[in-house]
Amino acid sequence: MGYRIFLAGASGAIGRRLTPLLHSAGHYVCGSTRSKANVDALRSLGADPIVVDVFDASALSRVVVSARPDVVIHQLTDLPKDLNPREMGAAIVRTARIRSEGTRNLVRAAIAAGARRLVAQSIAWAYAPGAEPHVETDPLDAGAEGESGINLQGVIALEDLTLKSQPLEGVVLRYGQLYGPGTASDRPSNSAPIHVDAAAYAALLAIDRGDPGIYNIAQSNRYVATEKARAQLGWTSDFRLPA
Repeated sequence: MGYRIFLAGASGAIGRRLTPLLHSAGHYVCGSTRSKANVDALRSLGADPIVVDVFDASALSRVVVSARPDVVIHQLTDLPKDLNPREMGAAIVRTARIRSEGTRNLVRAAIAAGARRLVAQSIAWAYAPGAEPHVETDPLDAGAEGESGINLQGVIALEDLTLKSQPLEGVVLRYGQLYGPGTASDRPSNSAPIHVDAAAYAALLAIDRGDPGIYNIAQSNRYVATEKARAQLGWTSDFRLPA
């Protein structure tokens, strides 16, 4: 059965891999971007592109309601493609705002549109120090300071809004460190890596599989446990798009 999907952040690293997956699975995809320069690329991937700023709450609500989505997928960040350390401080602040204010606007738009489920991108390296591997019920590092603290406050806001905004069914995907096409690295990290295609695959599965809640999404590693995603979503970290 095909669903109507509103994909916020369709032009990002995961969005560009997720859009053709959704399209090939028979879903209608309305893909948002902030830049008109991305419109043709998104259309070629199978999306109906829309240019909108997540901070413009009224415009966002209009386009989401017009799309009539069954499911809204939140893949919005504002990080430099190469993760340049000189740019990361400002990027962390911008992304934290997206995760708090932007998510709030997206949730309100999704509810107004009558969407059933919200699938949102989070991160898997935000756990408080403790026994490893971390499972999804372990606490996040809410006491972090400096840039880490700014990052964590954004993550906490995003997850709370996703999980506690009834009647939406909220699904949080805590992604490990991305690598692969369109990311800052072609090789996996040493902690909790995840190939961008496998990350996109998790979002595809989450639109109609698994209970609402949190799922760690990463390759097998010592830091986070991923059994829940494998059992409930039927997910595998081995998934890759055809070359």
